[in-house]
Amino acid sequence: MTDYGHELQFGTFHTPTNQQPQQAVTLAQLSEASGLDLVTFQDHPYQPGFLDTWTLLSYVAARTERVHLAPNVANLPLRQPAVLARSAASLDLLSNGRVELGLGTGAFWDAIVAMGAERLTPGESVRALEEAIAVIRGIWAAGDTSVLRVEGEFHRVVGAKRGPAPAHDVGIWLGAYKPRMLRVTGRLADGWLPSEGYLRSDDDLTTGNAIIDESADRAGREPRDIRRLLNVTPPRGGTDAWVERLTELALDYGIGTFILAADDPTTIQVFGQEVAPAVRELVATGRQYADTQVSPAAAPGAAPESDEAGRVVTSTPTAAAQTTAPTTGQSQYDRLGVQPTPDDGTRLSPGMPWDESTRPRRAESGPDVTYTPRQAQMGKHLIDVHDMLRSELTQVRSIIEQVKNATMDVGSARSALNDMTMKQNNWTLGAYCSRYCATVTQHHSLEDASVFPHLRSAERDLAPVLDRLEEEHVVIHDVIEQVDRALVEFVAEPEDFTRLDDTVDALSDTLLSHLSYEEDQLVEPLARLGYYPGQA
Repeated sequence: MTDYGHELQFGTFHTPTNQQPQQAVTLAQLSEASGLDLVTFQDHPYQPGFLDTWTLLSYVAARTERVHLAPNVANLPLRQPAVLARSAASLDLLSNGRVELGLGTGAFWDAIVAMGAERLTPGESVRALEEAIAVIRGIWAAGDTSVLRVEGEFHRVVGAKRGPAPAHDVGIWLGAYKPRMLRVTGRLADGWLPSEGYLRSDDDLTTGNAIIDESADRAGREPRDIRRLLNVTPPRGGTDAWVERLTELALDYGIGTFILAADDPTTIQVFGQEVAPAVRELVATGRQYADTQVSPAAAPGAAPESDEAGRVVTSTPTAAAQTTAPTTGQSQYDRLGVQPTPDDGTRLSPGMPWDESTRPRRAESGPDVTYTPRQAQMGKHLIDVHDMLRSELTQVRSIIEQVKNATMDVGSARSALNDMTMKQNNWTLGAYCSRYCATVTQHHSLEDASVFPHLRSAERDLAPVLDRLEEEHVVIHDVIEQVDRALVEFVAEPEDFTRLDDTVDALSDTLLSHLSYEEDQLVEPLARLGYYPGQA
């Protein structure tokens, strides 16, 4: 377990939606007002529903004063590196040194090619990234009076003049997961920027750090000079659980920068005003124990541990090293430490489209089954996604009220509904599938289509439950379509809210009932059986 001793930083990762152009700007300002250090935006230039990321960063720089800004991460296939270098340096000068540069090799190649770029293989993408870094650093080297020449296979400059130099040493952070990209990070980059949703487990952080450190050592670099960043989502369990998780990631896995993927104002404020200060305090205490050899389980005066590269190795035990022990009389969810959201039985409509009494139930796991904190986190992810969908349901009801009060037109209401995750996923892949798109790319959940098939093959007794859940997904999709049709009908009879109210009430009843049933039946199997993208 490694702590690189980095000063902790906390930031946000916002969606650059263009439906409400000022929303991203307002969230960035809120992040700054909440005491956060960094604001980032995803970069998908082929996404017509998004603002251009670099234009947005420039605008936000003019509307903020303190926070650093970065693409998370810039799409290199569609961002010519010499121009990107000058853009970053210019904005860094204009913002008094507040720009950092996240870079990625590109994803969703069909969309990239549709925008005019050449399709690259994974290996070619990595080589192109290495060439781009050489071009970018070469442009920034304004003190070098020679012209810049990079004779790359994918990126070439043949005598470009250098400059301008940025106002400060702009960090180049790479979104890397596989060994080759991790080695490039160790050799050439200033930071490693993965997303929690794309990691199979915390072991991926350990493996990634080891590869980066070895590559840095071979290149004659100090591994601790490479900052470890992580895009995260809030865990279930309240602020205390959140603080504990981030403290563990800092002390045991070397994460120095936590970037919250969220567009909810309340969550952002809690992250900046409550979570970040508490994590800073606990990490400082943990580092003091490590430096002085004092821990709750260690005798005073013991020598501090460090590895060959001089990184501090903490000895304070954390939750990641513990396993929940079976306790007589506890339910499976008591042992897991994660509680599904109960159905309170409230119904707004006169009838349900399905008979809840006929829902199949799986057998509860026995008292001999134990769970690690990582397994608990996997099960909790389903609840996190459902909480997002419950939040969207609140948004739907708010939108309908705005239509009824004539503060929003029907066209805008339909557009807002169509952009929601509950509509985008069409309820054909299972609500859990949207967890990864919400964390990383908002609406790209195709790779998660194997969640239900994985559970079906891993535990055949789950088949009746999964069949019923998929049937209910179809019903919920139809109810959402009814809400949309009711909005259209409302145009013809704007004084009659009956149909609109009835369909939204039906959506509330079916959605909340379904989410509670799905959590009760799948949170424990997901924890016990596991799942990660690409798992068959």
